[in-house]
Amino acid sequence: MRVSVIGCGHLGIPHAAAMAELGHEVIGVDVDQTKVDRLNAGECPIYETGLPELLTRHTQSGRLRFTTSIHEAADFAELHFIGVGTPIDADGRSYDTAQVFGAIRQLAPHLDRPCTIVGKSTVTVGTTVQVTALAQRLAPAGDRVEVVWNPEFLREGHAVQDTLRPDRLIAGVTSAEGEKAIRAVYAGIIDAGVPIFVTDPQTAELAKGAANSYLGLKISFINGVADMCQAAGADVSQLVEILGIDPRIGSGGMQPGIGYGGGCLPKDVRAFTASARQLGTGRAASLLRAAEEINEDRTDTALALITRALGGRALKDCRATVWGAAFKPGTNDVRESPALALAQALQQAGAVVTVHDPQAVTTAMARNPELDYSENLADSLDGADIVVLATEWPEYRQADPQALASRPAAPLLVDCRTTLDPEPWRTAGWTVHQLGRPGK
Repeated sequence: MRVSVIGCGHLGIPHAAAMAELGHEVIGVDVDQTKVDRLNAGECPIYETGLPELLTRHTQSGRLRFTTSIHEAADFAELHFIGVGTPIDADGRSYDTAQVFGAIRQLAPHLDRPCTIVGKSTVTVGTTVQVTALAQRLAPAGDRVEVVWNPEFLREGHAVQDTLRPDRLIAGVTSAEGEKAIRAVYAGIIDAGVPIFVTDPQTAELAKGAANSYLGLKISFINGVADMCQAAGADVSQLVEILGIDPRIGSGGMQPGIGYGGGCLPKDVRAFTASARQLGTGRAASLLRAAEEINEDRTDTALALITRALGGRALKDCRATVWGAAFKPGTNDVRESPALALAQALQQAGAVVTVHDPQAVTTAMARNPELDYSENLADSLDGADIVVLATEWPEYRQADPQALASRPAAPLLVDCRTTLDPEPWRTAGWTVHQLGRPGK
């Protein structure tokens, strides 16, 4: 098929490249000419595992190209994916869908033949009805323009894999024509055995928020339990194994740490909480708000652990190395990053902070230029009084504790992601503290 992807960010670029990989002819649309030029040259402005190779392959083959002209996309494509941003609104709770409606207002007047608009952006329930009404009013093709809502479930760092081989597809449709279009564009994925759920638009719109809010609840639950373990002298890692055996629970997503971040999870939990209130389901809203509050407190929890690890020494003038700037491994995205929030809090407490990250130094430096950064893992330790692991990159798990032990002023490590096996580090002379686990 000929498809367009409108909006080339963390969602749109991987989606466009993956659609080309599936055999479609793809045109991506973005308002940023510099970004479009880089993409057409095969240069990837974001880091995602496997994305640079995919982008290079399909821009060189001619199957994938990018433009700033939405008119060109309308003339070219029979199916249009809307992947623009829906940041949190000025009220701090609901989605700002201005970019979604802005894209429809620009696209629809050029739609003079039957086509399908497929919404990928995360939106408030009821948006599909409004988008459909607007698109069909503005388009010369009128009601021959179909709208389907097809929420994405991409994990940053795994966006290519999650687009090509997702664990499920959801299509919120209002007509047989819309369902036919979505089955056609995803035919290769559906034929590979990926289940597709064809629903009404409201169910599709709620699905993304519900999934991310449940994950937020799960993360906040285990972080609350980690605090209980810290107070009791228990081991949260063993507790996760015990809980995970229960098939009704499972250990997936129950990694204690300094909370969730990124461009999706925080805003989706906030917006889903707001939706619960708007729908009159106050107790559901209270449950979701409790998960938010635990997440919001994780920086203070980590600071308390760091202070204990220092034996009560004041953070003022302490030299602290923070390993990790991205909100999670596998991406250079630092939006609402717990790692950067912790680094910033350490500096505000008077510490001299150096940040290392395998991929996100450039994006972190743009967001927090007041911090110091190091491109080299070993060099980042030089003279440090304490090392704080804040993003669970495999590079940190695979580091050689023996080779690194002489670099800091004191081999003291606080693992705020509870991701390391502490024994090799302790054997190498490090003192290791982890959230929710006894320190040694």
